[in-house]
Amino acid sequence: MDGLEVLPVRGIGDVTAGDDLAALITTNAPWLRDGDVLVVTSKIVSKAEGRLVEVPADGPEREEARERALMAETRRVVARRGPTAIVQTHHGFVMAAAGIDASNVDKTHLVLLPADPDASARALRDALFERGLRVGVIVSDTMGRAWRNGLTDVALGAAGIEPFRDHRGEIDPYGNELQLTQMAVIDELAGAGELVKGKCDQVPVAVVRGYPGAGADEGAGAVALLRDAASDMFSLGTAEAQAAGLRAAATLPDSPAAEAPRAADDAAISRALTTVAESLAEGTAVETTSAGVLRCAPPDVTAAGLMRFGADVHRLRAALSAEALSSTVTYDATTAILTVSRA
Repeated sequence: MDGLEVLPVRGIGDVTAGDDLAALITTNAPWLRDGDVLVVTSKIVSKAEGRLVEVPADGPEREEARERALMAETRRVVARRGPTAIVQTHHGFVMAAAGIDASNVDKTHLVLLPADPDASARALRDALFERGLRVGVIVSDTMGRAWRNGLTDVALGAAGIEPFRDHRGEIDPYGNELQLTQMAVIDELAGAGELVKGKCDQVPVAVVRGYPGAGADEGAGAVALLRDAASDMFSLGTAEAQAAGLRAAATLPDSPAAEAPRAADDAAISRALTTVAESLAEGTAVETTSAGVLRCAPPDVTAAGLMRFGADVHRLRAALSAEALSSTVTYDATTAILTVSRA
């Protein structure tokens, strides 16, 4: 690749429900050619598809209607701070306010994301193909990024272009084999397109020229960029993760799942004991009697002492759980025996 050219498509104007985006784009960009990548703002796709919600122009009723729209578009809340909600949409995107937008639309409407951005990209690509153009299409929207200030455009939908540039298996100049490197090129191209679209210039479409392979194949779509739950190490905000942890601690099972126990890690048990050391009642004793077995004794056997002791045992079990350790507890007249294994 010798270089890229990024060109704005001006003159499209306001888009309303039922408008033919392919016709609007080709009319205002007769210079399009095979191999171009169109970066199309999701808002005009949503408007053309009628993805609008009517709301009051102002007042508390407007905020109530906006909250209802947010909840309807939300699969789960990731984090909420004051009026700002980061949610996962039904598409799988994690973004502020489910991508609902009140800009560049009259005050009595909110714009929702396209129902299926990949399908929208495919439909536009097919319509342009019928006009004799083999191009790639990216449906883009603006997002923030965790741990970084500022916004950038990313791909919500794509067709006619592969979502990744996969370097895995390649050898770098130092002889190392690349094992994890997959570049999200449709996000990079979406960001490049935003540079000429802007937010107030009424330029909802950009063309990136010079990217190899665009328009040749349909591609896997932007859905390929969504990280699945199993590999998402940051699926909740801090407060929400803490709340989930407290709920898990409050509902610890009496014993782990019925399967062969695995030996507990002594270092993990030691970390759990350190965690609760300052929180146990004075006189509560915890000793290791054998590998993975802890004997706990109360400071006294009064009613108050035993109730506090029960709380201490639960604290210890919660701390063990935080170290990915399961525990089974049995009681006799004066002690609790915790049998610990890896969860």
